[in-house]
Amino acid sequence: MNDFERTLVIFFNESFKDSGTLALAYRLKQSRFAPQFLDVLVDSGNPDLYMGIECKSISVEKGASALYFKQHFTTDKKGIQQIERISEFLLQTGRRGFLTVELRMGAGHSKEAYLIPWGVVEKQYREKVVKISIEQIKTHSELKRRSKTYGLSSLLEPLRKTRIETLRSLKNQSTETTR
Repeated sequence: MNDFERTLVIFFNESFKDSGTLALAYRLKQSRFAPQFLDVLVDSGNPDLYMGIECKSISVEKGASALYFKQHFTTDKKGIQQIERISEFLLQTGRRGFLTVELRMGAGHSKEAYLIPWGVVEKQYREKVVKISIEQIKTHSELKRRSKTYGLSSLLEPLRKTRIETLRSLKNQSTETTR
């Protein structure tokens, strides 16, 4: 488990405990012989918190200008791209999906992390867009740092917001199909 994933799991679990929220964040053990669908899973009876999170970390300090689908996401032996595998897993499990991108800014600068709804990632991938630029990443909800971790309040509001946007989208789709 890399530091960013470990930090997120600890952050989620401490935040859930502090707020009295019934939820558990965890990471499945990686194995060469068993697929790992997402980096962090959160189980909860609260649908806003029942989610799967893919974590990516890029070094802006070293010149990264974007998160590239071909470079930063894997393709398995069958030729199935990681974004497709994650999308299928989210669909089958009913989890809300997110891509969390950590931007490492270099010595003397705080790291930044952004929460991108999985639907945004999947849409860009399906439209054959090859990357998500740093500028695009920064338009999404930032997870505010609190010391060496992230603050819960910076997470809950974007989750509520994306939940409302998803519900509106589904409502609009059902309205269009009934016309």
